[in-house]
Formats: sequence, structure tokens, C-alpha cells
Amino acid sequence: MPFITVGAENSAPIDLYYEDHGSGQPIVLIHGFPFNGATWEKQAGALLEAGYRVITYDRRGFGASSQPATGYDYDTFAADLDMIMTELDLRDTVLVGHSMGTGEVTRYLGTYGSNRVNQAVLLAPLAPFLLKTADNPEGVDQSLFDGFKQAIRADRFAFLTQFCNNFFNWDQNKGKLVSEEAYRAHWNIGAQASAKGTLDSVDAWLTDFRGDVPRIDVPVLIVQGDQDNVLPYPVTGQRLAPMLPNGQLVTLNGAPHGTPWTNADEVNQAIMSFIRQPRMARA
Repeated sequence: MPFITVGAENSAPIDLYYEDHGSGQPIVLIHGFPFNGATWEKQAGALLEAGYRVITYDRRGFGASSQPATGYDYDTFAADLDMIMTELDLRDTVLVGHSMGTGEVTRYLGTYGSNRVNQAVLLAPLAPFLLKTADNPEGVDQSLFDGFKQAIRADRFAFLTQFCNNFFNWDQNKGKLVSEEAYRAHWNIGAQASAKGTLDSVDAWLTDFRGDVPRIDVPVLIVQGDQDNVLPYPVTGQRLAPMLPNGQLVTLNGAPHGTPWTNADEVNQAIMSFIRQPRMARA
């Protein structure tokens, strides 16, 4: 199993598990909470067949990566991504993030720039800023996130069931867009995550990306379902798109948060069409 060491905690290295397959233009797939790189299987296979080099990795605390007690913030997550980009010497890359993974893409481009990046895809994005504050009245009340943390502390596995219900819009889509087996597989992946990482990630969701967004100078595709019950569409994708001069928004009517699985064909078609476009002038 391949790993890249991104730091250390006391006597142990902090290693990120990754997979690197195929050849051609590199595409880095960054997974959502609380899952791992395996949840990209419907995108990875399609992109490999289309002739791309596909890299997936497990965020620290999740999947087969190390589970340290610290580092669950987007400055650290973006630094981890930069280590992967540098160690693998990726160039002309397409960064694709889903949900929590869009935070890495946004903070990476805002901090490290686009020297190694050609395009970016944000599926159900976190940006620009989720939390309701005096200067962000469109956001979500702090009490909701406090409730998430309380539920995780009380019974992380029960929280995970509720999260998967909202991730898939389970009541509407079970047996249609998602099977019981796929639901259980996602639950099992989430259950293997670090308890500390699961809890601390809730605070990371409240990161203010409004300073990063103007620094993004590559074309960006946003894809989101308008029935997203995890990251509300009007607060995130719909609001973010006009902030990006080179942004495109694809709205999936009736789709939930977990579109890489539930709406894989539509997501794949949108990604393929976008990355095959002639390179646009940077902002």
C-alpha cells in the first residue's frame, strides 16, 4: 500500500494512503466526510477508461491514512494536499473535490496557487462560508453545528446513520438511486474513521473561504443537487458560482448531497465535458 508522510505525532509518522492509476492528465479526487477515496469508484473507473491518470487519497483521520489527534483544519488539509502534489510532481492537474473535499481544493488554490493546477471541480461545495455571522447573514446557525458535535460525542454511530440518511435523501431514493447495500457500505466506511477526526471536522466546515475565492484563477465547475440536505444549495453552490469569473454551475434537479454515487452518470458527464473544453483564460 503506498503512503506519503506528511508529518509526525510524537513517535509516529502521519501517513496518507493514496492510489495512483493510469496515465495521461492527472486528476486528483478528494473525498467527502466521513468517507475515504473508495467512494470515488464510479468516477475513478470512468476517468481511467477515458484515458486519465487518477489519484485518490484518504484524508488524515479517514480510510487507511493515519489517525492523529490534531490537524483537522483546512490549513493542514491543504498542506497535506500540497505534499501529495509535490511528492507525485503532478502538473496540469484537475482537482476534484466532493463536499468536505471541496474545502481542500478551495484553500489549496487560495494558498498555494495554480502552478500545478489546470482546472477544478467542486461537487456540493462548502464555500464560500457556511456559518451565519453579522457579515454573513445567508449562513447557517451555529446551533446546528453544535448539535452535530453533541450527537457525535453521544453516539457517533447513530449520528452516522442520520448523516447517511441526509447524504442520500434516503427516504426518497432508497431502492432507486441508492441500494441498501451501497448505503451500508458508506456507513461502514464512515464507521472506520477516527472518532476525533470525525468530531473535529465539524469545526472545519465553518471555515471562511471568502478570502480564498478571489484568488482562484483557474476555470471551476460546480455541480450540486438542488435537494442537498447536507450543504444547502442556496447557501453554497448557487451562491458561490457568481463569485468565480471562470465558474460554471450545473444544477442536478432533485438530486441529494451524495451525487458521486446517486447521480454518477450525470456527474461524470459534467466532469468530462468540462475538462475537455479548451483551456480558458485565467482570471
